[in-house]
Amino acid sequence: MNPNDSTASATVAPFVPSKFAQFYALTKPRVVQLIVFCALIGMVLAVPGVPGLAEVKLALVACAGIWLVAGAAAAFNCLVEQQIDAKMKRTAWRATAQGQISNPLTLTFAAALGGLGSLILYIWVNPLTMWLTFATFVGYAVVYTVILKPLTPQNIVIGGASGAMPPVLGWAAMTGNVSPEALILFLIIFLWTPPHFWALALYRVEDYRKSGLPMLPVTHGNEFTRLQVFLYTLVLFAACMLPFVFRMSGWLYLMAAVVLSFGFSWYGWRLWRNYSDALARKTFRFSLIHLSVLFAALLLDHYLV
Repeated sequence: MNPNDSTASATVAPFVPSKFAQFYALTKPRVVQLIVFCALIGMVLAVPGVPGLAEVKLALVACAGIWLVAGAAAAFNCLVEQQIDAKMKRTAWRATAQGQISNPLTLTFAAALGGLGSLILYIWVNPLTMWLTFATFVGYAVVYTVILKPLTPQNIVIGGASGAMPPVLGWAAMTGNVSPEALILFLIIFLWTPPHFWALALYRVEDYRKSGLPMLPVTHGNEFTRLQVFLYTLVLFAACMLPFVFRMSGWLYLMAAVVLSFGFSWYGWRLWRNYSDALARKTFRFSLIHLSVLFAALLLDHYLV
C-alpha cells in the first residue's frame, strides 16, 4: 500500500459541473420555469373552455419559444453581472463569475437561444408574441440589468414590468391581441415583484452592499424597506381581487386569493414590526408560494367552476 494514498485521498479536487450543466445553469432554470408557468396561465385563461388539439400544440410551441428567449435573457444577465456575481455568495458559483465560460461563448449562447426562440414565435405562433417577447428581453437584459439595476434603488419596481409580462405573452400567443384581462395578470405580478425581491435583499443586504448595487435596504435602510414590503403586500392584496371583480374567475379563486394575500400581508406586517433574517427568508419563500398557488387557483377555477 502506498503510504501517500491517505494524503492523496484527503485532498479532494473541487467539483466542476459539466459544460452542459454550466450552460443550463446560465439560463436560471427555476426562474424560467416560473416565467413559462405564468405564460401558460395566460394561454389557458385566454381560451374559453377546454382547448382543442390545435390550441394545445400552439401553447406548447409558444412555451418553447418563450422559454428560449427567457433563457437567453438570463444568460445575458449573467454575462453583464459576472463581476457583481463573483462578489455575492448566492451567485459566486456561476460559471461566468468563475471564468469557466468565456464572455464570447456566453454571448453566442444567449444570441443562439434568443434567435431560435424569436424565430419559433414569429413563424409558428404570431408576430405580436414575438415582438412582445423581444421587448421583454430588451427590458430585462438591457434596460433593467444594464441601466436601472446599478443606478436606482427603484430598479426592482421599474424593471418589474419585464418580469410581469409572461401572462401577457401567453395571452397574445393564443389570441393575437392583448386584452384588459391580460393586463390584470400583468398588474398582479408587477405589484408582487417588489416585496418578493426586497424580502430577499433584506437578509442578503451585505452581499448587495459589497456588490455596489443600490438595492433599497442598502440605500434607505432596513426599517424603510420593511415598511415598503408591508405596504406593497396591501396593494397587491387589492390587485389580487381584480380577477374576481372583473369576472375572470369565480369563488374558488377568490377564496384562494384572500387566504394567500392575507398570508403575504401578515408576513409583511410581522417583518415590519419584528425583523429577523429568518423571518425575511420565510417571507421570501412564502412570496413564491403566493404567486404559484394564486395562478394555480386561477387555472383550477377556469376549469372546475
